[in-house]
Amino acid sequence: MIQLETGIEGKQAYFGKLQGGLKELGFSLSGSWQYDEGYFDGILSREGAETIYLRLPFHVISGELDSDHALLEFDTPFVINHVVNTGLEKEGSDLATATGLSQFQKPLDADGEIDDKSYWQKNGEHAVQQIIQHIDNNL
Repeated sequence: MIQLETGIEGKQAYFGKLQGGLKELGFSLSGSWQYDEGYFDGILSREGAETIYLRLPFHVISGELDSDHALLEFDTPFVINHVVNTGLEKEGSDLATATGLSQFQKPLDADGEIDDKSYWQKNGEHAVQQIIQHIDNNL
């Protein structure tokens, strides 16, 4: 994991206005969100079983996350390497399992090693700057 210092920390935005713009920039709400906190994830690179993500954590200041009027505040973003298990499961028989895409398989490494950290730090910081511009210009 590579923590980034970007200036997004403490920035606030409403979920409803923010979500559409982040989607255009390639980010989506992580499936592990709670009503009071969550992550926006964007893929920086995908090669084979490894996916490098930029993860934007936030917490909810007012409201609940399922509402467009929830006010979010960003925390420190970071880059992670998620290595998935593309092998076959012993007890699976559906197409997703047979192709190695079963969502129920455990990852081989949820926080894998990241080679060339300075490259991914710069890449992640650049992506966060685009998000900051979107927040500053549109929200």
